Amino acid sequence: QVRLEESGGGWVQAGGRLRLSCAASGSTVGRAAMAWFRQFPGKEREFVGVISLRGARVQDAVKDRFIVTRDNIHNNMALHMSNLRPEDTAVYYCAARNDDALETSPSKFAYWGQGTQVTVSA
Repeated sequence: QVRLEESGGGWVQAGGRLRLSCAASGSTVGRAAMAWFRQFPGKEREFVGVISLRGARVQDAVKDRFIVTRDNIHNNMALHMSNLRPEDTAVYYCAARNDDALETSPSKFAYWGQGTQVTVSA
């Protein structure tokens, strides 16, 4: 079982930065791929980035502005967002799976945090 808790969301002006954190606990978290997804109102969850011991991937549309990092010692994952735009406004979710595959579909992840709201004003 893996438990995930996001933090760091909030309000920021366009062009600003935010750092989201995901604290993970559980027996398999060290081997797990962890990912960020976001959800716009009325839309399905959208892949943002994923990281594991195999490496990392970030959605092409944000890869010049978003970075995913991971601290395996403290079982934390972070999403570093810069040059934020109003269209980045969404609920951001942390997710994990039981192996290290760099999956990008929400259906491939068994564990989810509660989400954190990011609001970017123009």
